[in-house]
Amino acid sequence: MTKNWIALPRSEGRTSRQAHVNLPAGTYERELGRDGFFGPASQMYHRNPPTAWIDWQGPLRPRAFDLARLATPVACPWEAVEVLRNAHCRYRFWRTQGAMDHLARNGDGDDLLFVHGGEGDLFCDYGHLAFRTGDYIVVPRGTMWRVACRGAAAFLMIETTNGAYRLPEKGMLGRHAVFDPAMLDTPAIDDAFLAQQGAGPWQVRIRRRGAISTVTYPFNPLDAVGWHGDLSVVRLNVADIRPLTSHRYHLPPSAHTTFVADRFVVCTFAPRPIETDPEALKVPFFHNNDDYDEVIFYHAGDFFSRDNIHPGMVTFHPAGFTHGPHPKALDGMLTAKRQTTDEYAVMLDTRDGLDVADLPAGVEQTGYVDSWQGSLAKAPDAR
Repeated sequence: MTKNWIALPRSEGRTSRQAHVNLPAGTYERELGRDGFFGPASQMYHRNPPTAWIDWQGPLRPRAFDLARLATPVACPWEAVEVLRNAHCRYRFWRTQGAMDHLARNGDGDDLLFVHGGEGDLFCDYGHLAFRTGDYIVVPRGTMWRVACRGAAAFLMIETTNGAYRLPEKGMLGRHAVFDPAMLDTPAIDDAFLAQQGAGPWQVRIRRRGAISTVTYPFNPLDAVGWHGDLSVVRLNVADIRPLTSHRYHLPPSAHTTFVADRFVVCTFAPRPIETDPEALKVPFFHNNDDYDEVIFYHAGDFFSRDNIHPGMVTFHPAGFTHGPHPKALDGMLTAKRQTTDEYAVMLDTRDGLDVADLPAGVEQTGYVDSWQGSLAKAPDAR
């Protein structure tokens, strides 16, 4: 059904005419929006930081997980540790090493593998594809595949359950913005792929509706000699993403969308110039985003909007409350402390609420909800 939102552009009290720019003196901007950052929105201007709470009770709260503590490698991706899930998405972290001695096949949906660390080779129905740190690998539903890592490797795995990954619409930016589709690499039927074919038993472990079935062949079923078409495994490295920038306006996370699924989007935060307009916000604005849960995996760099964050950590901000920069970041809200950001992060925004899986002790940082305390003392012009 076509959405016909109630559109009532109004202005009341002391405001800015342009969102995220020229805030009234001594105020903090909070955006209330629908449909993520794609629907109608209003900007509120507050005397105090909207995240300056002093106590929090109840299950709805910001949460943080240190996936670097998940140190045990497992051979099969279906044994990867589940972190978050809903009916349309499974969010897992997989540590492995060496070469898989079997094939994996997901009958439930496409898998997006993000290589957090390591390098090696992926063999699949379509051929051979090398991978390295920072690669996204989209594995279509039903594809048989395995990895042969050169040493240890770590993957963030995001499944679009009963769905498929697509590229975002780029509108007036043109199809070559952010990254040219020509940057998407596909597997090759090369010597390495042909060399791994041959006789001998091979298992295919198929995941369907959460259960694993094992099919055994007397030969390696990755025995294709060629293929043609427009469905394939694809690879994209974060270094090949050229983020949208604006020196006069802080762009919302939706500007950094990399892949879209039926009920969620995946965005990539990559190094970019910081806004230079003296009236523009230099840090992410406070926002409600009440239709989406927000998850950020911190891959590498110095994460300027968060304090005490290191690579391998995940923050989870469910819909239902305001979130935004940490108190330390507020010091640079209007005056940038550097010229560029230095971070790589993978953001997941889901239209449906996520449940937290049972995780080993010590993985969740239980004090994360209190990390905004002190906002009033640190904030410029707070009254």
